[in-house]
Amino acid sequence: MVQRIAQNRWRLACSLLAASTFAGAAPLALAGVVVIGNGNLPRLDDAQVQKIYSGKVVEVAGVTVAAVNLRSGNTVRAHFLQTYLNQDEEKYTAYWTVRRYIGKGTPPRELASGAEVVSFVQSTPGAIGYVEDADLKPGLNILLRK
Repeated sequence: MVQRIAQNRWRLACSLLAASTFAGAAPLALAGVVVIGNGNLPRLDDAQVQKIYSGKVVEVAGVTVAAVNLRSGNTVRAHFLQTYLNQDEEKYTAYWTVRRYIGKGTPPRELASGAEVVSFVQSTPGAIGYVEDADLKPGLNILLRK
C-alpha cells in the first residue's frame, strides 16, 4: 500500500513536471515564413524588416514601401512576429495602438490569406509581405528568408 502511494506520487510529480515544461512551449513551428516583395525592392536584412513593420522606415532604395500583414490570430503571422520581429501578437498590437494614438502612423494593412498577400505584392509597387514556404510561387521576389 505504501509502495503504491509512493508510485502514484512519483507519477503525479512527473506529470506535473512534464505539463509545466510544455505549457510555456511555443506552438509547433511552421516550415518557414519568407518575406516577399514587389520586383522593384532589393533584398533586406533583419533590421530593415523590423523597421518597416514598426513604421520607422517607409522607403527602401528610393521606393515607398507598402507593408501588409496577415490578420491577427493567423499562425503564419504569429510565426512571422516571433521570428522576424521578436514580438508576440499582444506586444505588436499594443505598439501600433500607441503609435496610432500619438499620430505616428498606422499599422500595415491586413489581408486574409497567403494567396492575397502574394497577389497584392505582385501587383503593387513597393509592396512587402510574408508567406509560408508552401505559398511561394515561381518568380516571387524573396527579400529575406530565415
